[in-house]
Amino acid sequence: QVQLVESGGGLVQAGGSLSLSCAASGRTFSMYVMGWFRQAPGKEREFVAATSWTGGRADYADSVKGRFTISRDNAKNTVYLQMNSLKPEDTALYFCAAAHTDTMMPMAVMSWADEYDYWGQGTQVTVSS
Repeated sequence: QVQLVESGGGLVQAGGSLSLSCAASGRTFSMYVMGWFRQAPGKEREFVAATSWTGGRADYADSVKGRFTISRDNAKNTVYLQMNSLKPEDTALYFCAAAHTDTMMPMAVMSWADEYDYWGQGTQVTVSS
């Protein structure tokens, strides 16, 4: 079992930045691909970014490429999402998720929500225009 707790959300003006953190506890953190998803009111949950268990590979949704950066610190059991140049359309509830992976695949990432085994409760990000 893995418990995930997100933090760092808030209200920011368009063009501003926020940094989200997700602290994990429970099973060995480094055994998991970590991802960020978001869900806006009335919309489906969508993929934002993911990092392999080594941190050696990251994938991003087209809508956030060049603006968001995902990273992880396996020693601290934490994954981060640095969000720059925020837009009103980035407003959503942001979720951290963990997907069990084969450690023989150091560059594996997942971008489908169904591939993830554990989810946090989410942290709200609101970007005003």
